[in-house]
Amino acid sequence: MTQGHTITVERSDRHVRVVHDGHVIAESDRTLVLRETGCPPRYYLPAEDVRLDLLAPSDTHTYCPFKGTASYWSLPGAPDLVWSYPDPKPEVAEIKGRLCFYDVEVS
Repeated sequence: MTQGHTITVERSDRHVRVVHDGHVIAESDRTLVLRETGCPPRYYLPAEDVRLDLLAPSDTHTYCPFKGTASYWSLPGAPDLVWSYPDPKPEVAEIKGRLCFYDVEVS
């Protein structure tokens, strides 16, 4: 990590739901929360807790010097709604294969 920039990944005890247009897209009690300097907490859900059948792969890829290269998926009317790091940096290896959404309900 660069000076002043930190990332932590830990198990969350929170229940996370993702709802889009009235449909539950994902729901999990097995999330990891990633906290990164300058960013809101992000919840990474196991793929088994996500309605993958509703998602379409996107051509979008982004690179983070701290996490690696992210791949994205879309819903109709919601481009690049979800992302994942298929091969994350070793410092955040726990998020590998998990999916993260921009808007989640946390309880």
